Amino acid sequence: MATLTYRDALNAALREEMARDGDVYLMGEEVAEYNGAYKVSRGLLDEFGPTRVVDTPIAELGFAGIGVGSAMTGLRPVIEMMTWNFALLAIDQIVNVAAKIRYMSGGQFGCPIVFRGPGGAALQLGAQHSQAFESWYAHIPGLKVVMPATPADAKGLLKSAIRDDDPVVFIEGEMLYNQKGEVPDEEYLTPIGEADIKRPGRDATIVCHSKTVAPALKAAKTLEDDGIDCEVLDLRTIRPLDTAAILRSVAKTNRLVIAEEGWGFAGVGAQVADLVQREAFDDLDAPIRRVHQADVPMPYNKHLEKAAKADAGGIVSAVRAVCYRD
Repeated sequence: MATLTYRDALNAALREEMARDGDVYLMGEEVAEYNGAYKVSRGLLDEFGPTRVVDTPIAELGFAGIGVGSAMTGLRPVIEMMTWNFALLAIDQIVNVAAKIRYMSGGQFGCPIVFRGPGGAALQLGAQHSQAFESWYAHIPGLKVVMPATPADAKGLLKSAIRDDDPVVFIEGEMLYNQKGEVPDEEYLTPIGEADIKRPGRDATIVCHSKTVAPALKAAKTLEDDGIDCEVLDLRTIRPLDTAAILRSVAKTNRLVIAEEGWGFAGVGAQVADLVQREAFDDLDAPIRRVHQADVPMPYNKHLEKAAKADAGGIVSAVRAVCYRD
């Protein structure tokens, strides 16, 4: 296996899918001449040319609409948002057209499009550039929402998203781009809608995704010293949600902590908690705990920003609480 960074795994997925299918193209701000704001599209312009790697003006609604229209007529666009915070300007095309056109046309039009880019907080980017919007998009019927946490999952899930016949919101972790991991040399696809057990355990389940996977694993290591064996379940896909995997894990451990980067109100964790209390209430030996961002706009101040984020310490405290060890 090769060891790749998260960004290079995404780059490999784009390169392989563009080479495999001439209908796949990449469009967005700075994706061509500048090789991408985060260098995910490095080298693609030289390899595939300016008709398939297309720089755009700062006009998210406009180029998202171009992508949606081209997808409806048979192409497979990958539309890069420099950050998902900027995609607020394109939400009309994503939510009102891409997500609904198959339903509203009675199946006459599909929309095989991927909207991708970094989401959530990085380091001191302020309140307007640090937002986790996955629960917004997961709320919309017709959209699939994918959030890989590792290089291997990033590559396999992006390839699956590009081949999917429906619109996929593909949210990358801005703080994950330099993370390294093993990626299979042979071609592979990671199925959309399947969670992954990143660490098996017996005493408590930690459900997490994207940037909360690493702190969940760190918390599990800390708790191991206390004799608490945690199972870390990476959702990978927010919609469709792998409900079976969640319920299997809770049936085994009888305790659940949910960690997410976004705000708690109406968040992904609320959906997971609702599922478990409805379908696995009798399996629970303790109330469900959630770990998430503080209910404030993300502060710019370094110390306040750190205090606002979900972290390993918060996960450790929540697991100890559900195990009655606090």
